[in-house]
Amino acid sequence: MRPGVVTTPATGYFLKMYLNYSAHFERRADLCGGETVIKGTRVTVRTLLASLAEGASVDEILKDFPSVSREAMRAVIAFAAASAEEDLPMPPMPALA
Repeated sequence: MRPGVVTTPATGYFLKMYLNYSAHFERRADLCGGETVIKGTRVTVRTLLASLAEGASVDEILKDFPSVSREAMRAVIAFAAASAEEDLPMPPMPALA
């Protein structure tokens, strides 16, 4: 799988989204201990994912972190989905009759 490609089930079909994460993320040794952050901010991708995992909505997160754009949040979610797809073994899809 190529970086930036996310495959999601949608009504029985697979939809692929192509996102350029580098347009939204940066990682520098001198910023937040080298963690990946939203470009131009000190907000880490890990913080945003943790907020989602705790049940916060995207709108709540954007309110809490006004320097993060909605498009950057889409990139965070797509990045997590792509990472999970690469790291987790997926069971085979059942054959359609």
